[in-house]
Amino acid sequence: MKFLKKQDSELYDAMYSELTRQTENLELIASENFVSRAVLEAAGSVLTNKYAEGYPYRWSKKTGKLKYELYGRYYGGCEHIDEVEKLAIERAKEIFGAEHANVQPHSGSQANMAAYFALIKPGDTILSLELSHGGHLTHGHPLSFSGYLFNIVSYGVNKNTEQFDYTEIMEIAKNVKPQMILTGASAYPRKIDFAKFREIADEVGAKLVVDVAHIAGLIAANLHQSPIPFADVVTTTTHKTLRGPRGGMILCKEEYARDVDRWVFPGTQGGPLMHIIAAKAAAFKEALTPEFNKYQKQILKNAETLASSLIDREFNLVSGGTDTHLMLINLGKKGESPSGKKIEGALDKAGITANKNTVPFDTRKPFVASGIRLGTPAVTTRGMKENEMKKIAEFISLVYQNYDDEEKLVEIKNEVKKFCGNFPLYEELK
Repeated sequence: MKFLKKQDSELYDAMYSELTRQTENLELIASENFVSRAVLEAAGSVLTNKYAEGYPYRWSKKTGKLKYELYGRYYGGCEHIDEVEKLAIERAKEIFGAEHANVQPHSGSQANMAAYFALIKPGDTILSLELSHGGHLTHGHPLSFSGYLFNIVSYGVNKNTEQFDYTEIMEIAKNVKPQMILTGASAYPRKIDFAKFREIADEVGAKLVVDVAHIAGLIAANLHQSPIPFADVVTTTTHKTLRGPRGGMILCKEEYARDVDRWVFPGTQGGPLMHIIAAKAAAFKEALTPEFNKYQKQILKNAETLASSLIDREFNLVSGGTDTHLMLINLGKKGESPSGKKIEGALDKAGITANKNTVPFDTRKPFVASGIRLGTPAVTTRGMKENEMKKIAEFISLVYQNYDDEEKLVEIKNEVKKFCGNFPLYEELK
């Protein structure tokens, strides 16, 4: 960042401080990861200079099929940009076995917006996972466009198992008769049976949208059931387990492709971020390698070890453990235990980055919450394995035992810094 350092030292200092934080802290936020240098270079490239409204293809009026060709854009000078986006599209289709891929959504939220509009209309009913049970804001929260524009009915987890009960969800669907069923989660630690959701959708004549933002990398590595054969439309982010740049993507059956494209552009977005699409293409190439498959397997091994180590230290995990990259610690009821907000702050002071999160049937408000969400993608990227997960569980336990002891938290932070020093991150940038 030599040019930035010379031109804008204040901005440089803030960014360098963030590099230092990422290097010295344990990153356990389940939705975050560290991209490769290749992805970083693409994201910071000259492609940020180029407008490219439209697509690198046109839809044939005769066949109804798309065809890669020039003049699918509303701006000139896109011949090289087209090649970049084609690479991203074709790699995404290959990874997931999808008939169509739109790589332009700026985020997972915008991917969801375009997907909903492509399948249903405002005022229609969506059956989706309740936020406090692991859903996402765009799955129907009243402060989101989803809750504002659509009639949302929620399903949750079973109170005893804290997992999906597909019979219960089927009964809700039969009573509600939604136009669309939405599944996928931001804080559900168990595998999701997309085939069961397809059965439920077919029973009530609903479209099925699956948001795999968190588990896309696991699906890419065939470590989780793929929603592609079952869903009408699949949405995802390209970061998290997929380890690409922050952005979104839509995968769908060919019959929905034109509507999806129209609702991404011009329906909800203008010009695509071509530097980010290039970074997506770079990440997708990485996802097609054997090394990526090994990496995803290690994410799961690390999550299983971290979960079991926390349970051994008498932490209560939602659903009793995890099948994926994430887990939720249930800290207990209001008045009986420190809140998620309190423990998140204590962890941060100790150099451990996690996030407070509601747990099923939470007694606290979302901004305070009774849970802590943890994930293993970022620490796995740094090369940490099972033994390191046991040490991380020890750190978390020490923080919990000393969450009000500022001196002890500083002591733990110094230990965490030494621990992270064994797993360098972007050393060549320092």
